[in-house]
Amino acid sequence: FPLGQIKLFEAKVEEVDRSCDSDEDYETSGRSLLSTHYTVVIHPRDQGPTYLLIGSKHEKDTWLYHLTVAAGSTSVNVGSEFEQLICKLLNTEGDTTSQIWRHPTLCHSKEGIASPLTTLPSEALQTEAIKLFKTCQLFINAAVDAPAIDYHVSLAQSALQICLTHPELQNEICCQLIKQTRRRHPQNQAGPIQGLQLLALCVGLFLPQHPFLWLLKLHLKKNADSRTEFGKYAIYCQRCVERTQQNGDREARPSRMEILSTLLRNPYHHSLPFSIPVHFMNGIYQVVGFDASTTVEEFLNTLNQDTGMRKPAQSGFALFSDDPSGKDIEHCLQGNIKICDIISKWEQASKEQHPGKCEGTRTVRLTYKNRLYFSVQVHGETDREKLLLVYQTNDQIVNGLFPVNKELAMELTALLAQVEIGDFERPFSTPAGQVTCQSKSNQTLKQVLERFYPLRYRHGCSEEQLRQLCQRLSTRWMALRGHSAADCVRIYLTVARKWSFFGAKLFAAKPLATSSVEKAFIWFAVHEDGISILDYSSMRLTVTYTYKSLMTFGGYQDDFMLVVSNAQTKDKATEKHLFAMTKPKILEITLLIASYINNFHQLKGAAHHLSAPALLTPQSGQKLKEMGSQPLLANNRPTKCPTLL
Repeated sequence: FPLGQIKLFEAKVEEVDRSCDSDEDYETSGRSLLSTHYTVVIHPRDQGPTYLLIGSKHEKDTWLYHLTVAAGSTSVNVGSEFEQLICKLLNTEGDTTSQIWRHPTLCHSKEGIASPLTTLPSEALQTEAIKLFKTCQLFINAAVDAPAIDYHVSLAQSALQICLTHPELQNEICCQLIKQTRRRHPQNQAGPIQGLQLLALCVGLFLPQHPFLWLLKLHLKKNADSRTEFGKYAIYCQRCVERTQQNGDREARPSRMEILSTLLRNPYHHSLPFSIPVHFMNGIYQVVGFDASTTVEEFLNTLNQDTGMRKPAQSGFALFSDDPSGKDIEHCLQGNIKICDIISKWEQASKEQHPGKCEGTRTVRLTYKNRLYFSVQVHGETDREKLLLVYQTNDQIVNGLFPVNKELAMELTALLAQVEIGDFERPFSTPAGQVTCQSKSNQTLKQVLERFYPLRYRHGCSEEQLRQLCQRLSTRWMALRGHSAADCVRIYLTVARKWSFFGAKLFAAKPLATSSVEKAFIWFAVHEDGISILDYSSMRLTVTYTYKSLMTFGGYQDDFMLVVSNAQTKDKATEKHLFAMTKPKILEITLLIASYINNFHQLKGAAHHLSAPALLTPQSGQKLKEMGSQPLLANNRPTKCPTLL
């Protein structure tokens, strides 16, 4: 807990000359501090002085500089030469006529730097700062060549990764790039343009602190000009600064896609300079634009406006990414994560898991589909949401996650064929054209069956059985002639919603009995009212646990555990159930349950009516990503309830 506060504004900050001090004044536990410590004193206006004993010259210089800046002192005798010049400019409010602007330290240099531009707390960081300047020089001086663009990609990623790993260097790189994009005699702007490109990538990740942020804004304002390429990049940098101030710092270095877009096409011309396709369950995709600071929430706002869908809180839709490993695993993306971080982390993970394979060509695949289903929100569904729900339900039917008999399966397949293709075309009656048309019709029917008819009902079918299936499909499909896609979607959903677990997400699991005999597989159905256990073959309900009855849930060792309250018996207050599941599925079902509980609290506003169950992570403090998720899920945690242990 804070024990007090030192008011720094207008305080006097100075180093104490201790050459005349005696050892007796500084004896503590019999050890002399005189020879091993530096002293900085703070004299606030209305408080007594505070003396800071500091262990090294580097730390002392850092404290002295930052305390002086925070105190608003006009003294410019602390810090590096670059920092002292900035303080002088600050005192003149950046007077454009000042000769300080022409000082060589503030302007482009062909040679390297002998010491960092900013005060750094260690010799190791000072060495890194000098290396950083060399990397920036290489980026700026080598002409951008599209076929060999990966040279510049590597330089940018290397420099900015160092600054993310060592945040103390973030002020430094910004100052270096300001210096290298300032010419005393600005005739040739080629190099400075590449410097501004690197600066744009930089301020899309993080911003320098005061007074360097003040210098950065002033520098960009002086150079902003929509008539020149250099000026356009300066305007783009201004936008990046505003967006980073609005949404905060990034977590990952720029991806290859982000760097290519910045270098090869002037992002000034695009309000959203980057773009990526988002895939839907009906096989189409929508290209969505974003910038360096766009969050998933902002990204989805754009997507929903473009596609005619409601906000995720109403529609229950969520954005998913595939797994860099190539395995059939999906990751739900939280609204506060930045799209550029997702792309970058996916790219890095893919390189680690597939070294040298398809270098630079693989990128994340984003899918938008329903995750949470709320019956109260049905009346507000848009046409696009209904259509996508139909295709998502059909995907469950095809893969055996939705109970339909053969007759109903065929009816639903015909409905989807009418939605997708329209009226079924009968073969021409003329003998000449009948063979070709018949063959085309059969091919269409087979393709429809492959896409929309359950796998288990066509698996192992002979040619004759397949021909009979095509015949039955053509009959039902022709019966729908003249029906619009909207009609068929409405009929499809009316039929599908008759199943009480429509909209639920199903997970296969194997109960681990307390006795030596293990039970057969079951289905978990996770829905808005709780978790239901269904018979594996018939999908009939066995038992439902409401969220109110959940005491604990989540990963336990290598299994999934549910602890539920037992209201029926007084001798045993709770029951513990263990289920064998794959680690990625344990993570997915845990987060899904947590989302439904969180939603209950947010919508009902009745947290006191529901005891918050504890959300378990795997034993021994394993991170969620060890259960199969990637780093981009680092923030994918419930925010209010349940408690994360």
